[in-house]
Amino acid sequence: MKYRTLGRTGIKVSPYCLGAMMFGAIGNPDHDDSVRIIHKALDAGINFIDTADAYSRGESEEIVGKALKGRRDNVVLATKAHLPMGDDPNQQGNSRRWVIRALEDSLRRLGTDHVDLFQIHRPAPDTDVEETLSALTDLVRAGKVRTIGASTFPASDIVEAQWVSERRGLERFRTEQPPYSILNRGVEREVLPVCERYGMGTLVWSPLAGGLLTGRYRKGLQPDTHRAAFGFKHMSDERRLDAVEELIPVAEEAGMSLTHLATAFVIAHPGVTSAIIGPRTMDHLDDLLAGAEITLNDEILDRIDAIAPPGADIGALDMAYKSPAVEQARLRRRLPDERSAA
Repeated sequence: MKYRTLGRTGIKVSPYCLGAMMFGAIGNPDHDDSVRIIHKALDAGINFIDTADAYSRGESEEIVGKALKGRRDNVVLATKAHLPMGDDPNQQGNSRRWVIRALEDSLRRLGTDHVDLFQIHRPAPDTDVEETLSALTDLVRAGKVRTIGASTFPASDIVEAQWVSERRGLERFRTEQPPYSILNRGVEREVLPVCERYGMGTLVWSPLAGGLLTGRYRKGLQPDTHRAAFGFKHMSDERRLDAVEELIPVAEEAGMSLTHLATAFVIAHPGVTSAIIGPRTMDHLDDLLAGAEITLNDEILDRIDAIAPPGADIGALDMAYKSPAVEQARLRRRLPDERSAA
């Protein structure tokens, strides 16, 4: 396994980051099996693990903590906070009150005294980013966090956070975790270039487009997969399925699986540090590791560009961040008596 520098932090990480979302109730509830999967990934040279408090309500972190006993020092460990962790309205979000509490809870579940990367899982328009960065700065200075990052932030929010950090003398986001795949290339337009400009590392999620780029989802066929049971709309989006049908022969003619084509595509971008792979089973991990040495040539990348245009999304992932300015009608429609020109 080769290693890349995570932005300008000096931390060396593998181009594959082991995503732990599928360890626990929503994926693999067998703790011992999940631990074996984590150990095999580490033995293969992956030294980067990403989890979050919200994954199976903390169970994922508990599993990762079990797996890292005796191996913690050799792993770059990342977790996240923001999503709801209870019915209390203050058990979520990016407030100082919650961010500090969320990290303490994560450290307890992970069985460690610090995380290498603590990320804000989503933007919170109702919270001043200075409030969040101030709390994160205190956690870094307390030695509980080594560096901080964001996840699924729009480019404008990333820039604002960088400016606030500079003006206020606060720790700045050193990483961003955006969705990125052959089918979701919108981040190529602004997010990845902004991250490169500020020297931020990127660990991209859903390189397999939520499972569509595994070859198990075909037009006109009913998939029999674990993820299909969640009812995500993006899994049946005709535009995305049409693109998959065009990509399958590209992979076949190149002598590789669609899964390997998809992961190799993502880590070929100069703005990407690591691709988050999220195996649920040992077979999933074995398949992903088998494609680690694949390199895509310019001819293959040109064919992908012709099917999925650079800088554009084909449909959208259900779990992708949606700006309130677009999602909430009241923010994009004037009051009825203010809409006319005269």
